[in-house]
Amino acid sequence: MYGRHILHLTPLALFISLAMQSHSVVAAALDGTTLDIDSTTPVDSYELINGATLNSQGGNTSGISAIDSTVNLNGGSVSGAGGFVGAINLGDSTLVMSGTTVSDSVSRGLVLATGTGGQGSRAQVSDSTITGFTAGASVTSESELNLVNTRIAATGADSVGLLSFSGTIRAQGGSITGAGEGISIRRGASDGVLVLDGTQVTGQNGSAIELINGSTSTIDLLNGTTLSGGNGILIDVLGGSTATVNVARSNLTGNLNVDATSTGTFAFDQASLTGDLIVAQGGTASVGLANGSQFTGRMENVSDASIDGTSQWTMTGDSSVGNLSMNGGRVTMGDTDAFYTLDLASLSGNGTFVMGSNFASNVTDFLNVSGTATGSYDLLISASGTDPAAGTPLQVVHTGGGDAVFSLTGGQVDLGAYSYKLKQEGTDWFLDPETREISPGTQTVMAVAGVAPTVFYGEMSTLRTRMGELRYSDGRTAGVWVRAHSNQYNVANASSGVGYTQNQQGMAFGADMAIGESQWLIGALAGYSKSDLNLSHGSSATIDSYYVGGYATWLDARSGYYVDTVIKYNRYQNDAKVGLSDGTRTKGDYDNHGIGGSVEVGRHIKLQNDWFVEPFVQVAGTVIQSKDYRFDNDMHADSGATRSLMGKAGTTVGKTIHLDEGYILQPYVKAALAHEFASNNKVKVNDNRFNNDLSGSRGELGAGVALSLSKDFQVHADLEYSNGKDIEMPYSMNVGLRYLW
Repeated sequence: MYGRHILHLTPLALFISLAMQSHSVVAAALDGTTLDIDSTTPVDSYELINGATLNSQGGNTSGISAIDSTVNLNGGSVSGAGGFVGAINLGDSTLVMSGTTVSDSVSRGLVLATGTGGQGSRAQVSDSTITGFTAGASVTSESELNLVNTRIAATGADSVGLLSFSGTIRAQGGSITGAGEGISIRRGASDGVLVLDGTQVTGQNGSAIELINGSTSTIDLLNGTTLSGGNGILIDVLGGSTATVNVARSNLTGNLNVDATSTGTFAFDQASLTGDLIVAQGGTASVGLANGSQFTGRMENVSDASIDGTSQWTMTGDSSVGNLSMNGGRVTMGDTDAFYTLDLASLSGNGTFVMGSNFASNVTDFLNVSGTATGSYDLLISASGTDPAAGTPLQVVHTGGGDAVFSLTGGQVDLGAYSYKLKQEGTDWFLDPETREISPGTQTVMAVAGVAPTVFYGEMSTLRTRMGELRYSDGRTAGVWVRAHSNQYNVANASSGVGYTQNQQGMAFGADMAIGESQWLIGALAGYSKSDLNLSHGSSATIDSYYVGGYATWLDARSGYYVDTVIKYNRYQNDAKVGLSDGTRTKGDYDNHGIGGSVEVGRHIKLQNDWFVEPFVQVAGTVIQSKDYRFDNDMHADSGATRSLMGKAGTTVGKTIHLDEGYILQPYVKAALAHEFASNNKVKVNDNRFNNDLSGSRGELGAGVALSLSKDFQVHADLEYSNGKDIEMPYSMNVGLRYLW
């Protein structure tokens, strides 16, 4: 381990060793003189003293030693083989090097040492390659090395890419690689400075950067700098050393380590670390996250941590921090598959803790503040499709004292069929099963199950308006028809707590014909409608309804009596999206079928001056198939068979107006009272039973117009409004046309 031994020399011993070894080499001596060489100059080694200058334009040398002198290298190479301490050795000297290859197969590539003058050496190196065996380069505390787009490497076992005796080192671009450590910082006469700007540092078998021997250094990692340690450690602070590390606009992957005798301060600015910060018992470390910084990993025995409002710490295991200060920041503790504990001595400020949970097994992330907690904090607890263990409060926060206030984001957490609120007991906070209320998932399940009847009746409204058209043809002429409709329903089920808005649009087609000379008309129909449901908490659903059916109408032109019957089969495609309390969404979908029909009896009574009145009664009903399905968060839903039985009685009043060219206009208004009799539609969510009860009465008002443009062509438009218990229909519009032959 000769190479590692000599690296521990003090700056003065290093210089003496350099001088002694240089005199054992037969070299061209420059004493206060200037020498220019180029590619035609024979290969030689050079020893400069007393203000000498060596200028090389593409020259190749076998080693350079300079004391109180200047070396300028542009291109070419320096190839040492142990003749000097390094291929290039500087003592109180200056080096300007560009586009040059430097290598030493025995010792170091570049040595910046402090001579008897105590001034140290200066080197400006660009676009070059420096390779050594024991170290790529070494810098004493009084010396300064500036690198631009330069590669430094060390190839020997346990070698160090760049050795600093707390010198000043600045690198822009390029790379630094050691077979052992990438950069090793040792104690020097002053504090060290290391600035890496877009530089890649690699310790192939050791850490990327180590601080040892009680060294003190400021380290800036800027603008895409990357660190890689073969032992998984990016920065290793050892042996009573002190490191102040500033990471800006760089993303690091690996661990930070501070031993029991050392101190580390780590500040992240628009930067990230994916890895752990481990502090041995007795060591000291602090972390600051600012301006959108991300820390993903564990913090163990960290004394202080701060997180601003744009930054986040994502834990990957149990962690411990002395004092955590938050200024709107976020700590993500775990997820639904892993649950962690964060132990704090104190907590201050404000921010958000994102907590994972599995309430079926009663486990969750846990925030444990042993001392004082002050400030206000949101708990964003992950929602779950499963129900919690029955009746068991779940503790999520403990504090030792203080006036801290914790609250759930959105005021609740959704757990299966119900949502729960937070309860404080002394300095502990629990999810309280006694505060439960129906969850957005259950609301969505019930809404989708209960909306099928309104979908069915919305489609039926287009069929009943045929009566206005049939009056023109006495019910005896065959024809085809098409209608479009748009409806809105506002549902507020006080008994279940389910409220939603349904917007429905659709189209229906039909054709019919008279049966011989009778007063009966039979027909077939088909159609499609789409209903969009908007619920609270960002939940929504879509119901696509496809249907076919038939109808038969009897209309006695002389007495005005009519009977209208419809039967209809539906296929419903249901797609639900549930907005959960933690900001996520879960999805569920299923298909089911339904069948229903309507019978309406009424009479068209003609009055004077072409006025008419048309009283009617109607009974309609539908049954929709039950369905068992799951959401992608494992919430289990069973929408039982949905039934509806609607009775309605009302009247239509209108006037027939004969226009020029044989046109007939028939405006009318209508009013009705409807009553839903079905009140027992069961729904199950995770084995919890709920009832969709939309029974009750409502009033309906409407107006419309039918226009006959010729004996063969009629158009129709209709507008309705209804309101009653639990359901309001702000509007129902449909327009259609019929062609006769």
